[in-house]
Amino acid sequence: MKTIENTEFGGERPLFASHDLKLDNVTIHAGESALKECSDIEAVNCRFEGKYPFWHVNNFIIRNCLFTEGARAALWYSSNLQMSDTLVEAPKMFREMSGIILDSVKIPDAQETLWHCRNINIHKVETAHADYIFMHCENIEIDDYHQDGNYSFQYCKNVVIRNATINSKDAFWNTDNVTVINSELNGEYLGWHSKNLHLINCKISGTQPLCYCENLVMENCTMAPDCDLAFEESVLNADIDSDITSVKNPTSGVIKSKGIGEVIIDENVKKPADCKIIIK
Repeated sequence: MKTIENTEFGGERPLFASHDLKLDNVTIHAGESALKECSDIEAVNCRFEGKYPFWHVNNFIIRNCLFTEGARAALWYSSNLQMSDTLVEAPKMFREMSGIILDSVKIPDAQETLWHCRNINIHKVETAHADYIFMHCENIEIDDYHQDGNYSFQYCKNVVIRNATINSKDAFWNTDNVTVINSELNGEYLGWHSKNLHLINCKISGTQPLCYCENLVMENCTMAPDCDLAFEESVLNADIDSDITSVKNPTSGVIKSKGIGEVIIDENVKKPADCKIIIK
């Protein structure tokens, strides 16, 4: 493997179509597509300032690097990435990718990040301003994760999340086969129109959670007092270790809780309208 170290590049495509290359303490200044159409790249202690540095790249490692705001849309149409101990200030990262491993990564401007990606493994990642993060992604494993940003995980499939704090309005809309374990979920309208959403040992807050769900399962969860008008038109099996402020027109299944302030069943309830409500 060839090594380039202690230098800098700028302009358009300075390292186009490079292969078997290690960059050590290299700065990529303003320009475009520094490492386009490359493979087997390792970048260590590098600084990326120019747009689109990694497009159409296969097999690459990024360690202890910085992507400044100018390095927007830095990683698209690529595969088999390992990124660790890296600060990503650039917006709109990770699009149309397969095979992403992120470990100890901070993304303070994560808006519209991780779209149409597959086979993702995330550990010790922090995101902020993360509106619309994880759109249309699938096959995701997440552990030790913090997120501030709305409309997250929409249209995702096959997701497992552990030990996370997710502050997000409209999270998990239209998802299929998502499991969240030992996590805190804060935000309005959680999980609407989801299929096979499984929540285990989760703390939930926000108005009108978990409506229009198909095959919702909740185990040992708690719901904050602002979780009102829950479960409208949902088919569910929920075991709640707290009171629920109010439940409205669940379709079918079972709801167990320590208490329910108000149960609203009106003329708009959907058939079969046979949900069992049990106070433990």
